[in-house]
Parts: sequence; C-alpha cells; structure tokens
Amino acid sequence: MLVFRTCSEMQVWRASLDHATRVAFVPTMGYLHEGHLSLLREARRRGDRLVLSIFVNPTQFGPNEDLARYPRDEAGDLAKASECGVDVAFCPTDPRELYPQGTNTWVEVQGLDRHLCGASRPGHFRGVCTVVAKLWGLVRPDVALFGEKDFQQLAILRRMHADLFLGGEVVGMPIVREPDGLAMSSRNANLSPEARAQALAISRWLAAVRQRFEAGEREATALLGDPAAALAPGRVDYASLVDADDLQPVTEVAKPALCAVAAFFGGVRLIDNTVLRP
Repeated sequence: MLVFRTCSEMQVWRASLDHATRVAFVPTMGYLHEGHLSLLREARRRGDRLVLSIFVNPTQFGPNEDLARYPRDEAGDLAKASECGVDVAFCPTDPRELYPQGTNTWVEVQGLDRHLCGASRPGHFRGVCTVVAKLWGLVRPDVALFGEKDFQQLAILRRMHADLFLGGEVVGMPIVREPDGLAMSSRNANLSPEARAQALAISRWLAAVRQRFEAGEREATALLGDPAAALAPGRVDYASLVDADDLQPVTEVAKPALCAVAAFFGGVRLIDNTVLRP
C-alpha cells in the first residue's frame, strides 16, 4: 500500500495508470470503523485500484464544533486499510495541501441544504462539497462509495456530481450498526459509557417510527410522536420527516420519505435515519 501526503504525489500516481484501469475511491475523515471497512471491501470488489483518503476537513466544521476533539488514529487506520486491500492511502497531514494560500473557490449545492444538518450547521455542506470536489479532481475515480448514514450528504454529493459532470459514479451503501443498534460513527469514540447507553434511544425511536409506519400510519406528526421525550436525556437537534428526493419537509408519507434525527448525548452529536417507502 502506498501512502501519499501531497496532491502532486496523488496526481502523478493517477496519471501513471492505464485508461482501462478502474479506480474505486472511499473518502473519509479517518478513525475507521466497520462502516468504513464495508465501503472499502465493496470498493475493492468494484475497482482494479482502490484509493482511500483520510483527511479531517477543517472547512466543514463550524467555530463551536468538535474539530479538535474529532478522533484520530492514522496508524490504526492504515493497518485496517491494508487489510482491506487498499492500493493508495492519500493522507495529507497539512490542511494547506488541499487549501493552499490564496484558496478562494467554494462548491455549494443550494436547496438540498435548507433543512436537517444544513439548517443547524451553516456552511457545513459547502465545506463537504468543496473538499470532495477537490479529491475527485485528484483521484478521478470511476466509482466512489459513501455511507447512507449521512443521507443528506449523499444526496447533496449526488447533485454536485451530476451538476458538475464529474464523471464516474456515486454509490451509497447501507448504514452499518453495532449489535445493539447504534449506528457506527467515528464520534462514538467520544461517548462516555453512560452517554453510549443513552444514545441507544436513537435507534429505538427510529424503530418505533418504522413500526407505526408499517402499521399503516402515514401522517408525519403521528409517525414522529414526541421525539424530545423518546430521546431524553439526549438533546434533540432535529427529528424530521422529509421527502427522500428533495429533502423538503412532508406532512404525510405518500412516496419515499426520510425520517432523520440528530441529537446530542454527553455533548456528542450523533445522526441516524431510516427511509420509509409506501
């Protein structure tokens, strides 16, 4: 496995490949867990060469968010990557590698960021889109894989990918959960044992919403119930039902809808979702 620290190393390697070589790509912020590894294994199956990026992107964090606390374990990540058959790990350690002095170009998808995480984290998706567009230009993948836990992110990146004619394919992969139902996330490492136990309220609430839906309920308020009570003692950021395509709020489920939630447990913000399909 090759480890590159600079954009020029990444570009030289990519330019050396034959046009027939199919490149699969998994961009991450590191601290790899089984969710990431499921993406890497599927990407390995889909490509002749597999590229992983590890970069904690500062532009997608707000001024009061957890950039400094975001867990990091590069040595562990690279060991896991090697086991999954990664050919290249692109790991710039200096943010100036991707954001050199004078950088003044940003990529923003309008509309899909009006609700959910986009409403509570202004500028977040501008940072995500900008760094993914940069990485896409460096790696030039034939296929890139993203997890569906970040459903809004995936929808926005699909739109960016189509609008900018980036080439290749964007593939979403199912949420991977712990045995007790908690969605896997790098941020889970920051949970205390008490907060970790309390956070199971998220998957229980989503299961209750799905149970009401499968029993025939279609009205949004009835489906959501009382999220604040269901997620206590967690602090709810949002608990919403939106159209699965345009991510706008719905009052009833007449076509596929996303039930999405963000909540804080022990100061750690967690997200999760489930898609309801009539």
